[in-house]
Amino acid sequence: MTSYDYDLIVIGSGPGGQKAAIAGAKLGKRVAIIDKQEMVGGVCANTGTIPSKTLREAVMYLTGMSQRELYGASYRVKQDITISDLMARTQHVIGREVQVVRAQLHRNGIDLLNGVGRFVDPHTVAVEGSHRGDHTTISGEFIVVATGTTPARPSVVDFDEERILDSDEVFALQEIPSSLVVVGAGVIGIEYASMFAALGCRVTVVEQRERMLDFCDPEIVESLKFHLRDQAVTFRFDEKVVDVSVSDSGTITTLASGKRIPAAAVMYSAGRQGCTDKLDLAAAGLEADRRGRLTVDEHYRTPVEHIYAVGDVIGFPALAATSMDQGRLAAYHAFGEPVHDLTALQPIGIYTIPEISYCGATETELTSSAVPYEVGISRYRELARGQIVGDAYGMLKLLVSTVDRKILGVHVFGTGATDLVHIGQAVMGCGGTVDYLVDTVFNYPTLSEAYKVAALDATNKIRALDRFTTG
Repeated sequence: MTSYDYDLIVIGSGPGGQKAAIAGAKLGKRVAIIDKQEMVGGVCANTGTIPSKTLREAVMYLTGMSQRELYGASYRVKQDITISDLMARTQHVIGREVQVVRAQLHRNGIDLLNGVGRFVDPHTVAVEGSHRGDHTTISGEFIVVATGTTPARPSVVDFDEERILDSDEVFALQEIPSSLVVVGAGVIGIEYASMFAALGCRVTVVEQRERMLDFCDPEIVESLKFHLRDQAVTFRFDEKVVDVSVSDSGTITTLASGKRIPAAAVMYSAGRQGCTDKLDLAAAGLEADRRGRLTVDEHYRTPVEHIYAVGDVIGFPALAATSMDQGRLAAYHAFGEPVHDLTALQPIGIYTIPEISYCGATETELTSSAVPYEVGISRYRELARGQIVGDAYGMLKLLVSTVDRKILGVHVFGTGATDLVHIGQAVMGCGGTVDYLVDTVFNYPTLSEAYKVAALDATNKIRALDRFTTG
């Protein structure tokens, strides 16, 4: 038998890598995890999910956005909000999250090697800049690649971390820009567009496609667009950026149509690139695609059987939530531990202001598949809790089968959307029908009551249809 330094080596300490390492350790295996000292917790904890969502909370609180329905459009907790105000909360949460990650790794007996991992051969990884010295080499029976992604940067754009930024560099801003061009209307771009708009920044969103968030329910997206336009956000769809020039006074973004947009800063959110360029994949017999991503099978195993890959580096859905389970399942599969596959029913959460979240099918998908359904809608302004929290725009939509009354999709827009969606997910996952929601008692007053209202709306429509068809 070949002797290895570790049973499992994990490259990257984000959600996927962290959970893979812990799962291996829980099985009694010798585990090492590799990451740069300043990136423990991965992009998720340091520049991505955690800081951006914390920034959102700071913006929501300091601007008083959620209270303006009650106290007036001019209500603010702090009049002159600075970057320091926003970063104080963000840095605090990042620090605590990194401490939690380090403590979990230590508690499970996992060796944390600080440095950059690089393949020497299919079982050997060189760690450059580790705590054991400037260079060390370790071997492992199994290896999990969980290096995540970095913002894609067009080669024709001169990023300077001051006027022209990528989405990871937002936290390096010295001041809140008076105006901002956001290039790309994907999830990250729209999240940041909504945050800066809430801060009073004049935001212009430029998107090459005809619409944004086209995987979401169109009615929900229209509600978000209406809300953002009310915050003075301008949308330029079917437009391509051909040039960004910088001067002492700001930037000028030139579009293919000839339009020129002046702004204090430009933020690019044009997709992400897998962090595999420093791994020396060829030494392990691996190859990445043009976006730096690795190909895996249903067990998250690469073409090299003992090497796995999880998280954003393998592409869609590239969510922290799914990455965690991918890491756990990869480690279990490597060591022959029986597992259940992830359920196909997974929620999507978009942390715009206001939030969007959904689970299941959209109306567009059901219509194209010729699936008969009915819609049930509840609006927050008709809920006592909606009035209490000052949310007059939120809504919850249920898509219900008219054949077997099962819930086919749940779509939520507004306060607490990313939490509320899990109620519908649970009912759908258990094969429940709309009647369960009708016959269930919800706490009052709560936003969860929206499920009962929407369920009653759907069943009343189905009942009316049945009466009509039966004469």
